[in-house]
Amino acid sequence: MGIESILVFLIVGAIAGWLAGLIVSGFGFGLIGNIVVGIIGALIAGYLFPAVGITLGTGILAAIIHSTIGAIILLVLIRIVKQA
Repeated sequence: MGIESILVFLIVGAIAGWLAGLIVSGFGFGLIGNIVVGIIGALIAGYLFPAVGITLGTGILAAIIHSTIGAIILLVLIRIVKQA
């Protein structure tokens, strides 16, 4: 994995975490937190989407949407666990 790939990976994670934080109000983690949430969201969506049979295509926009959906799932789960 080259430095360009790592930078794209981090940028997509930051954007996805930021978008998920906006959609699931009440969550703001800062730059590093957004990157972590976005990356974990990408892992969650990367596991769930193929199991369900959902494909979003390829490209950076699809990666951002994919990661954002996974990050939203993560933040909703965190909210449910906090309330319990």
